[in-house]
Amino acid sequence: MSPQTRPEILRYTAFSTDAAGGNPAGVVLDATALDAAAMLATAAEVGYSETAFITAADQAARRFRLRYFSPLAEVAFCGHATVATAVALAERIGPGPLVFDTPVGEIALDTSTAPAGSVTATLTSVPTRSRPASEAEVHASLTALRWSSEDLDPALPPHVAFGGNEHLVLAVATRERLAALDYDFDALADVMHRHGWTTLQLVWRETRELFHARDPFPIGGVVEDPATGAAAAALGGYLRAVAALPPSGAFTIRQGEDLGRPSLLRVDASTADGRVRVSGQAVAIAGASASTGGAGA
Repeated sequence: MSPQTRPEILRYTAFSTDAAGGNPAGVVLDATALDAAAMLATAAEVGYSETAFITAADQAARRFRLRYFSPLAEVAFCGHATVATAVALAERIGPGPLVFDTPVGEIALDTSTAPAGSVTATLTSVPTRSRPASEAEVHASLTALRWSSEDLDPALPPHVAFGGNEHLVLAVATRERLAALDYDFDALADVMHRHGWTTLQLVWRETRELFHARDPFPIGGVVEDPATGAAAAALGGYLRAVAALPPSGAFTIRQGEDLGRPSLLRVDASTADGRVRVSGQAVAIAGASASTGGAGA
């Protein structure tokens, strides 16, 4: 691929209005010339937990095909990179509805611009599901986390929840336990590979409307995600399954604070069709666009 045809890489941070907060994602708005190997190499070069690639576009219909890659592998779905891509598109083609065709299915989005100029994107997940985690799954995960069963909140049982990817949901009894997260990277990656989990959704419930979350992501080569939209959707489905939603069906997740990258995710699981809506803002990271080569560059 010649230098003239190298795609531009945008860098946005999602679920924050501050470039120093949120979860950074790479966004390639035109990846039609890239094969899977080139996209993986690009994601590794960018170094963020995920980079989103638009591989086909119908701007008139506001419909786009997306693929997601971590530095180590393709990922079926990524919420924060979806929000980042939606905001990048809204800034270029105007706010309004968008449709993303992803490996997990169709994702509908709404984008809107505030008077101050910030853009909010709301994604509607694929239908969620949730099941109780097995004793073996929980034991192996707690061992890798260096936690014990006494650290868990008995009111919120461990589940494996799906909102585009599968996540083990573990609720802890105290904020202090969550803040002190220090896990065995290789051991947890092995557990997650064995069960096909994308992240662990580790949460502490402050109130019925407010959760704090941390999401280890060793299988993507990243110690932790500062904001995880797919896990937020899964958490909404989980809370619905265990009858722990607030009456409105809506709640907020604060994530990334222990990493120094505060993130805010708003979740609405009140829908009747099993889907969950996750909302957040995203902003460009100033001076952080680049070009990369694809296969054969």
